[in-house]
Amino acid sequence: MKKFINEFKEFAVKGNVVDMAVGVVIGAAFGKIVTSLVNDIIMPAVGVLTGGINFSDYKWVIQKGVSEGSEIITPEVAVTWGAFVQTIIDFLIIAFCIFIAIKFINKLKRQPEPAPEAPAAPAGPTQEELLTEIRDLLKQQNQSK
Repeated sequence: MKKFINEFKEFAVKGNVVDMAVGVVIGAAFGKIVTSLVNDIIMPAVGVLTGGINFSDYKWVIQKGVSEGSEIITPEVAVTWGAFVQTIIDFLIIAFCIFIAIKFINKLKRQPEPAPEAPAAPAGPTQEELLTEIRDLLKQQNQSK
């Protein structure tokens, strides 16, 4: 059991887990900002452009609700496709914002400067030149004997 607890402790304090936790918290806050952007800025503008249409009010009623006075006997059954459209718009805006943020962050990262090129090593003799030199040395040795 102690080994299990130690393994869990090691896992929990690894940098990646902490980074992921920070990312989740920032992502939740970012999601609220984007939801506000969509609901409070973009959708009213879309509503004006589309003649006051509010997507979140659109639904397909499968079964109408039954009520007597203020008491609901059978609730309405409906597919709220307008809320789904709203969620898709939220997703597209979040994806676009994340794309822009990552692009900006990558641009800010400094590119490592390339290492200066080492001077080229002087070219050595070719194989033919070495063989010619060996041949000449052997000739000299044979002549001196």
